[in-house]
Amino acid sequence: MPVSSSPLAPAAAADVSRSPWRSLKYRSMRWWSVANFVSNAGTWMQLTVQNLLVLQITGSAAATGLSMSVQAAPALLMSLVGGAAVDRWPRKLTAAVSQALLGAVAFTTAVLVACGGLNLTVLMALAAVTGVIATVDGPACALLGNDLVPPEDVPSAIGVGSLVHSAGRLAGAALGGVTVAFLGTAAAYAANGVSFLFVAAVIPFLRPAYGALRQAAPARRGGGAAGTGTGQDAVADMTVRQGLMFFMRRPRLVALAGVTGISAVFGRNYTLTLAVLVTGPLAGGAGSFGTVSTVLAVGGIVGAVLGARLRRPSVRLVGMLAAAGALLQVVAGFSPSFAVLLVLVLPMAVVESVSDTAGKTVLQTDPPAHLRGRVLGVWGSVSTGWGLAGPPALGLLMELAGARGALVVGGLIIAGSIGAGFLLRGRRDVTVPVLVREAAPGAGVLGTAA
Repeated sequence: MPVSSSPLAPAAAADVSRSPWRSLKYRSMRWWSVANFVSNAGTWMQLTVQNLLVLQITGSAAATGLSMSVQAAPALLMSLVGGAAVDRWPRKLTAAVSQALLGAVAFTTAVLVACGGLNLTVLMALAAVTGVIATVDGPACALLGNDLVPPEDVPSAIGVGSLVHSAGRLAGAALGGVTVAFLGTAAAYAANGVSFLFVAAVIPFLRPAYGALRQAAPARRGGGAAGTGTGQDAVADMTVRQGLMFFMRRPRLVALAGVTGISAVFGRNYTLTLAVLVTGPLAGGAGSFGTVSTVLAVGGIVGAVLGARLRRPSVRLVGMLAAAGALLQVVAGFSPSFAVLLVLVLPMAVVESVSDTAGKTVLQTDPPAHLRGRVLGVWGSVSTGWGLAGPPALGLLMELAGARGALVVGGLIIAGSIGAGFLLRGRRDVTVPVLVREAAPGAGVLGTAA
């Protein structure tokens, strides 16, 4: 499988192209994008079928929601450990093994469904196992994708990844219904298993791009390395606690978490707020909300393309985009008609998508290379927390203020909080020094990162 990337000459590495597709000039990145599309399609196929399966077993919508929560819950508790594992272990091997394990879970479920041995308890247990594996697989695959391009092309890689994710989601949801109708539920799980194995088979052939080599990781056993202290010190350097402390002492990462968190709680649950607005005050039906959902999807794709043009995004840019989206949300809350709402929904989705791409780039490139897995682990726990808390908080706000009020008040909270943060920070780009032990020069290169 010819997927290795030929190293670029230094002159080529200095290319200032802002094409959103520039990451695809690397052969390994092209293969990785194909593999991700296949994997995303399989995952969304399984998620679509899993919801139907829980309904068939229990007849309860609440049980369906519970199965999704059970799969997401491990990220709240174990993402820190998963991120530490990604930093300690060779990245390609970690990603390949985690993909293979996810495939094994999918095949096990397929066999149980085919044999009639799947009940709600077993399904919940398998969902929990999937969630645990995902705490390692998520950061490993995210950082592996960055390994395949130079640092300046990471935004393009993330933007392409967002497009691949959206395309895989659409394809997987459609294929899920067709597969169940013609081949049965077990076939959908088996297809997802095959998609994971395909990714695991591609990973060993991927090669880092020129300029993407990361530092060697600290030694993990006794003996130490010259100039780096004892082996015990090196092990301490790889702890979960160090990743957490780095995150908490890094103002830009804390600010990024604050901006993203408040936006997620009060501004990005459009499937809830806009659904109530369209079907309530604007007197639309399910078809009207379907139109809004389509416009949101189109805006997300356009935003991903625009975000991929970025080269060195900052937290300031993320905050400005989030505030702009919040103000658009406020105006949307006053929409006098469905047509006016549609005009506002598109830029709302575009701004949100560009902001997401910029934020992910900062998150995945700001920390030192040997801490990035743990930083992503911290982010996984935090984002899962606000993902679980957001809908109930927004639902309460809608009960108190209505759909229009929730959009207006939520947008003002977001914009006001970000504005206050800018005022407090002033015009200085302050970074608190964080002591990070240098990677051991004699430990050998375990992997790469942008």
